[in-house]
Amino acid sequence: MAKPLLTQSFRDFFALVADATFTNPFSAERGEIDRRIAGMLSEPDWRKVVPRAVDQIHRRLIQLDEGGPRRIGDFDAADRELMTYTYLFEAFHRFAKEFDEHILRQQKNGSDPAPVSFAEKALDSLMRRGFTPQQAAQYFALFYQIRRAFFFIDTGLVGPSDCMRKLRMDLWNNIFTQDIRRYERYLWDRMEDFSTLLEGATGSGKGAAAAAIGKSGFIPYDPQRKRFAVSFTQTFVAINLSQYPESLLESELFGHTKGAFTGAVSSHNGLLSLCGAHGSIFLDEIGEIDIPAQVKLLKVLEERTFSPVGSHEKLRFGGRVIAATNRPIDALRREGKFRDDFYYRLCSDCIRVPGLAERIGQNPEELPVLVRHFVEVITGKDIPDIAERVLAVIDDRLGRTYHWPGNVRELAQCIRRVMLKENYEGDRLGSADPFEALCHKMQIGTATADEILAAYLNRLYTLHGSYEAAARVAGLDRRTVKKKITDFSDPTH
Repeated sequence: MAKPLLTQSFRDFFALVADATFTNPFSAERGEIDRRIAGMLSEPDWRKVVPRAVDQIHRRLIQLDEGGPRRIGDFDAADRELMTYTYLFEAFHRFAKEFDEHILRQQKNGSDPAPVSFAEKALDSLMRRGFTPQQAAQYFALFYQIRRAFFFIDTGLVGPSDCMRKLRMDLWNNIFTQDIRRYERYLWDRMEDFSTLLEGATGSGKGAAAAAIGKSGFIPYDPQRKRFAVSFTQTFVAINLSQYPESLLESELFGHTKGAFTGAVSSHNGLLSLCGAHGSIFLDEIGEIDIPAQVKLLKVLEERTFSPVGSHEKLRFGGRVIAATNRPIDALRREGKFRDDFYYRLCSDCIRVPGLAERIGQNPEELPVLVRHFVEVITGKDIPDIAERVLAVIDDRLGRTYHWPGNVRELAQCIRRVMLKENYEGDRLGSADPFEALCHKMQIGTATADEILAAYLNRLYTLHGSYEAAARVAGLDRRTVKKKITDFSDPTH
């Protein structure tokens, strides 16, 4: 049988589908590609476009199958790769709803991998297109990873502002790289070498960003057991490093043997032991740990081994490291509180999590979107009446220019307070921070040049330790610098 050749019209259409397959789903570019596939160029809501795009792909494949179902091997070399990605794209979206239901089922199931009821149907659909059983199982696991990543990023980090769109794009690229083809071919089982550093203010959502990465690692599918190898609820291990004294931190991370120190009445597995080959460990407040702890963690990152306290046994660490800090890492490095070599080993990817004031400053709709989201998280239901009441209280008590020093964590508590007491007065102590207040004024366009200069001089003074040094860097006289810094530190002065 002669190999069928695609017409140019089919080839152009399926080339668009392949482009969609490789493009970050949180990017504006992906939205435009999907609109072209769907023939809905003027539809602003991307979520309405995707079902129509999938339907259009399905229709084209039906037309292509008129002479009988086509398989990858039926196409010549020029079109084979194009059709491979088209068949994968179509299969992924056909089972997207089942994957979402399985994610929710696995969350309820906890640590025990839940049976995958639709797996045989999905695998059979791929094999009918010419994929081998091994390829089908590999792609099925990749589908699951892609759907988990989209689910956790999309539901955990909401908001229409540009900085949140960028954050979602950054997290997707952190999981799959900028080219998912390269990831699928070479890196799907090598991501433990790519450490990540999240930076952002307290309460801005660094934990949600870390969880989105940590719960979205590749997990193989086991055809014999008809389950994925592990539950994603077990692949993310988190620790707040600031809550442990130096004497206990090493034991919490590395574990200890019985009798290793006073009080060690039994052996203890550390968190590094609990983080397996498909998992990630989240080291929150990494900027708070001392130099000796940094040295030990650096050794883990470089050698991928560690020893429990009191033991010479070498254990392998197979997970990925995600770290976070609310303190400026550059300043900590200049002060000698954060080792450069440790920083360089952590910073395979650095992602900034924006504060709530910045988000609202970019797009005022950020606040009502987040209020509706948190109301649904708290109550388990979408209740517009409660969301509207919360927004009314915010407008009445705080005003839309309130800069939310506690970020999204404060907003969530504000919503709970309004639900309990119909009132929220804001964090007045946090609001007194001059840097936070100035940042908010800059974001909404009300900061004066004098205020910005004073903040910059204050920063120079903090970095260099004297008015003279700050004046030298800024090119101003010492008395002017001192006055500006005094006025900035005490706005009532």
